[in-house]
Amino acid sequence: MNVKLILLDDVEELGYAGDEVSVAPGYARNFLVPKGLAVKASSAALKQVAARKEKIELHRKDELKKAQDMAARIAEVEVTIPMQAGEDNQLFGSVTSHMISEELSKQNINIEYRRIELENPIKELGSYNVNIKVHKEVLASVKVWVVRA
Repeated sequence: MNVKLILLDDVEELGYAGDEVSVAPGYARNFLVPKGLAVKASSAALKQVAARKEKIELHRKDELKKAQDMAARIAEVEVTIPMQAGEDNQLFGSVTSHMISEELSKQNINIEYRRIELENPIKELGSYNVNIKVHKEVLASVKVWVVRA
């Protein structure tokens, strides 16, 4: 049996602030409600969200603008990762999203590794275009060079 909630803030993969959602009781009890992201659906909660609607829209536009600026910065950057490799250009190990995130942070671009969309770890020397989900509506691409150490 699901619980009906009204989101007070945007929750990725679930909905936008003001949306009425139906979620598992544990998700509501352990995550959404304690973090202040949602409240039980009621007329009082609807009034609360309506009062905050302008502030929410302003915040959403601000977040989108920041994400677009970040995507523009990421597009200008190239990341070089030196790795040990055999004669056939196969890496001893692999390049992961953690490593890409660390290299970006060295260039003052702080991206959480979970936002880096790497289907499989990179296991060969070469150059790769890696997508980064900066915001739910903004996708950036960074060029990653894997070179022989």
